[in-house]
Amino acid sequence: MEIDEYAAVRTQCLAWLTRLTGEQGDGLRRLFERCASLADCLAIIEERGARLRRCPHCDGDKLYRHGILRGLQRYRCRDCHRSFNALTDTPLAFIRLREKWLPFLQCMLGSMTVRAAAETTGIHRNTSFRWRHRFLAMAKDDRPQPLSGIVEADETYLLESQKGSRHMTRPPRRRGGHAKKRGISGELDCILVARDRQGRTCDFVPGRGPVTAAQLQQHLLPVLDKAVLLATDAATAYRDFAKDHGIAHRAVNLRQGERALGEIHVQNVNRYHAVFKSWLIRFHGVASRYLPHYLGWIHELDCRHLSTPQQFLRAALFPAGS
Repeated sequence: MEIDEYAAVRTQCLAWLTRLTGEQGDGLRRLFERCASLADCLAIIEERGARLRRCPHCDGDKLYRHGILRGLQRYRCRDCHRSFNALTDTPLAFIRLREKWLPFLQCMLGSMTVRAAAETTGIHRNTSFRWRHRFLAMAKDDRPQPLSGIVEADETYLLESQKGSRHMTRPPRRRGGHAKKRGISGELDCILVARDRQGRTCDFVPGRGPVTAAQLQQHLLPVLDKAVLLATDAATAYRDFAKDHGIAHRAVNLRQGERALGEIHVQNVNRYHAVFKSWLIRFHGVASRYLPHYLGWIHELDCRHLSTPQQFLRAALFPAGS
């Protein structure tokens, strides 16, 4: 097409746009936004596809391109002869409406509830709930390792919840309820948080009741550098754990009013606990089985400082260290 023909077409398009009503203009704008959102989404997914080196079915390394389906490049393995794309064997496989992924992730950046995100994005509330946990499935394991220098570790507790369960193991409680026993008991979920002075944070849900040295060995030991200085409260589990594994350890006795011994304190971890609990209130209680997902969510917001839905999608597809 010649330059004069391009100019004529442009003039015709502009003339047509000026005749649109306000409602038609809004509809056209939404159409362009959906197209741009879908293009960005597919581009990020294909970034993951470009990194594929192994077949997700047989772990073979002889791959070749095998056409395009629904906008995504497909690959085929010469060993098992099965095809796949960049999302195969991930929590995001088989999720449709990709043009709405980024608008939905924008709602997650705003920490919207399930219903509010559904209304904003134009999806069903059940779809909104399902998408939330699909996008957080890999975020729950997205943690920096190892923690180094002075590492603070402390635990906090939430009342165990079987919200949404069809097979409860106890009588239901009204509006969350309260623990029957005083203090830390098996009715409370333990949330263990470790954080170094560079802000790198790891969190775990080791079980219910007081944390034990065995749980610290299982969860905390793998993420600690060998030359770490562990700062905790005076709980015996930390003392026994540090002694068994030769880890330098200093403790502050909070019950006796010791908040800090020079550089030794757990105030950074306690601040993280407070941020998490105050942020969690807006969801009016979450099921215990989903606690790792919500810990992953607040980690993405508080530690990785995500500001765009594109960054959130990359965080879901490319966890730190991958």
